[in-house]
Amino acid sequence: MSYATTPDGVKLSYQVRGHGEPLVLLQGQANDHRWWDSVRDDFGSYRTITLDYRGTGGSDKPDEPYSTRGFAADVLAVLDEAGVERAHVYGTSMGGRVAQWLAADHPARVGALVLGCSSPGGAHGVERSNEVRRSLAQPDRAAAERALLELMYTPAWLAAHPGPYRTIGDPRLPAHARRRHLAASAGHDAWDALPGITAPTLVVHGTDDVFNPAANAPLLAGRIPGAELRMIEGARHAYFEEFRQVASPMVLDFLRRH
Repeated sequence: MSYATTPDGVKLSYQVRGHGEPLVLLQGQANDHRWWDSVRDDFGSYRTITLDYRGTGGSDKPDEPYSTRGFAADVLAVLDEAGVERAHVYGTSMGGRVAQWLAADHPARVGALVLGCSSPGGAHGVERSNEVRRSLAQPDRAAAERALLELMYTPAWLAAHPGPYRTIGDPRLPAHARRRHLAASAGHDAWDALPGITAPTLVVHGTDDVFNPAANAPLLAGRIPGAELRMIEGARHAYFEEFRQVASPMVLDFLRRH
């Protein structure tokens, strides 16, 4: 376990594994680096770098406003501490939103960019339906968690994989950090910045994702110059885990070409 300190004094936990070209892996909202545990070995030919966002895992958990742009600045602090000048970046869900800002604000630091199950946010992003929102807001906590799992994975996959699940939130996350993460993701709006991204970009999404609607994928790909778009048939939000035999080779092929 290593640590970096941001300009505003927040200590961030980060993890480095392997050798080769650096590849930053950015997880979804309210999750720590364990989001990547099931697929990290797929990228073993790279020096993979993960971090616990502020509020999660082993990082500090200040009770103050968070933002996806701020999280991108935190990633930069980690790269500086790790001595990495330039890295490929693969962000999924909110991590894709963070990656958008990293590529837009710091183009010299990003090699190839992969945006998975993400969204441009703001007025142009496609929001989840009220039905989905209600399913996640059920007062019965177990029912709400089950609803989240069914948004992440297909019923067949859930039946064959009883858990534990690393993609449904960091259990150590305090309530204030959970609220701050939700606000950061909801407040994301990179629409105006996307045309300025110069990194070669791959946009990946599951066709059956209604948690972060699949309609966001062509919006992102159409807004970023030269971006490639790949949809994974039948996949829900956690496409990278359930459909890893399709998704990981797809991402690896893109990274090798760039």
